[in-house]
Amino acid sequence: MNVLRVGSRESRLAVIQSEIILNEIHKKFPHIKTELITFKTTGDKRLDINLDVIGGKGLFVKELDMALLKRKADITVHSLKDMPVYINENLPVIAYSQRANPYDALVLPLGKEEIDFDKPVGCSSRRRSIQFKEMYPKLS
Repeated sequence: MNVLRVGSRESRLAVIQSEIILNEIHKKFPHIKTELITFKTTGDKRLDINLDVIGGKGLFVKELDMALLKRKADITVHSLKDMPVYINENLPVIAYSQRANPYDALVLPLGKEEIDFDKPVGCSSRRRSIQFKEMYPKLS
């Protein structure tokens, strides 16, 4: 193998996460040449609908899985939050990177320092919405 082809989603966050992995590969195996190949996934394309309605988390990995199966990439890098519950046995997870800070951010209106519980809270993540509702059951 002349070049290790690393597949990634093309979002800025995914590319940064993949570059972190590439840097680790270069530190441990400086003789290996790498190439980052990015893909636009169905999850990236379908911004108009809740992903649970059209197939869930697997929509962020489907195109990358196909790239592996068609040998267009040698490995792929994912956020674990994007991985489906059931993993294709032909595409095993072979490594995990060190976990970064797991906490989310709360963005408030300009000039505010606390949540106004009289106003609704917006969230695009079903998991985070459930967690938030559990912490603040009266919040809409």
